[in-house]
Amino acid sequence: MAVTLIGKVLGLYRDRLLAVHYSTGAAANAFFTASRIPRVFFDAVFASAIAACFIPVFSEYLEKKGKQEAFRFASSFITAIVLLTGALTLAGMAFPQPLVALFADYGQPQTTALAASLTRVMFPTVLFSGAAFSLVGVLQAQDHFTAPALMSAASNGVVILYFLTLDHKLGIYGLAGAYLLGWLVQGLIQVPPLVKLGYRYRPSLDLSSPGMRQVMALMGPVMVSTWVQPINQAINARFGSRLYEGAGVSALEYSSNLYLVIAGTFILSITNVIFPRLSRLTAGGKEGEFQDTIRQTLGVSLFFVLPMSAGLMAVARPLISLIYGGGMFDAFSTQITASALSWMALGMGGYALQNILSRAYFARQQGRVPLIAGGASILVNTALCWALAGRFSVAGLALSSAVSSTVYALLLLLPLQREGGGLLGAGELVNLCKTALASAVMGLCVRAVLGAASPLLPAGKLGELACLALCTGLGAALYFALALLLRVDEARMAVSLVKKKK
Repeated sequence: MAVTLIGKVLGLYRDRLLAVHYSTGAAANAFFTASRIPRVFFDAVFASAIAACFIPVFSEYLEKKGKQEAFRFASSFITAIVLLTGALTLAGMAFPQPLVALFADYGQPQTTALAASLTRVMFPTVLFSGAAFSLVGVLQAQDHFTAPALMSAASNGVVILYFLTLDHKLGIYGLAGAYLLGWLVQGLIQVPPLVKLGYRYRPSLDLSSPGMRQVMALMGPVMVSTWVQPINQAINARFGSRLYEGAGVSALEYSSNLYLVIAGTFILSITNVIFPRLSRLTAGGKEGEFQDTIRQTLGVSLFFVLPMSAGLMAVARPLISLIYGGGMFDAFSTQITASALSWMALGMGGYALQNILSRAYFARQQGRVPLIAGGASILVNTALCWALAGRFSVAGLALSSAVSSTVYALLLLLPLQREGGGLLGAGELVNLCKTALASAVMGLCVRAVLGAASPLLPAGKLGELACLALCTGLGAALYFALALLLRVDEARMAVSLVKKKK
């Protein structure tokens, strides 16, 4: 988590540099559309095969057939991924215009033309991502998490270096090239730990092997279920391209990136660690331990995520101003981005649940429930975007995202609740309600403190930093005190751990 946090902080600095240089203008909007298109294709088609299908099957090979057979299967899988992503890359570079028309509806022809040109430059990220994430799967299945966690720091470092040295000469096209180079570096840094673990990639392709047949059988339903987040983001961005002369795209992108830093650092670090464990428990038939792992992970995760959600809703505006404000990023850009972030934060609990629970299904190699839940989430998001975008602008799109994420999580939870004695008993549900109550009260108090303290603090970045530090400190202390007062299990556990260390 610490290594992931470094990468996320660098990502925030990268986004700040982008905001200061390009704000929510036409170049930024075109760039965000161009960078999203290859990411959506990769996330929708190949990320599912790697994260949800490859790791469980590879773990099963390690458990039952040993390292050599597992490595042979990995090489065959990586070859297939490279061939498929290579073909998709060539197709995307050949036909960028219809892809841009699908993902955005800009009123300005020059913005659309720039987005198409940048899409052609950036589409090889699909190929680089396929190779990099395949190697990550081999490492994570063997409980090696440091190099994968460094991916974000490495790629963000490349982009930051570009901003500090060459952006004034090469502009937005150079930025697209820097992102491309960053993705290439993400794959290269996986090689040394793989060599240390004894893995050597040997090109081979055996689609008839049991492992490859198993992956292909799993991919269909699992693929659709992992479309949810990238497709929902693409839908929201398309509606956003019609707002504020296209600036809705940038507002959603900046707020989403910051949201994922705050929520993703914690949640994705946890899911990256527990997923290989869940896969091994499933392969070993240890259903009791499997259920306990999910139950404990949900409790601890929501204990931290729900107050994050409430706090982020309260301090969205000064936080956006502190991180992105300045240069070309003016008061209007701050206002629309903060509005998006505040409403997006409402779905943070759902985001945590869906990431954890989907891993439980994938570890069992079950894709039907995530498939149905994912389809329902996409339909809910699309309907809400139609209903809310015209009246509430970017806030409506962010609220649509939050509601659809929560719907997805609940649809994943309900079938698990019906199994045996249920994933969450009455005690766990009461404990969750206490956590939610403590978080809500804390959020309201932080909002009141923010309103009272802001006029008393100095203007500028120093005042914003002081205000956020004050709100964060008071909010954390108040939340923990309320959690103890309400006898929330995780708070009492934390006190017990501290006493034991003493």
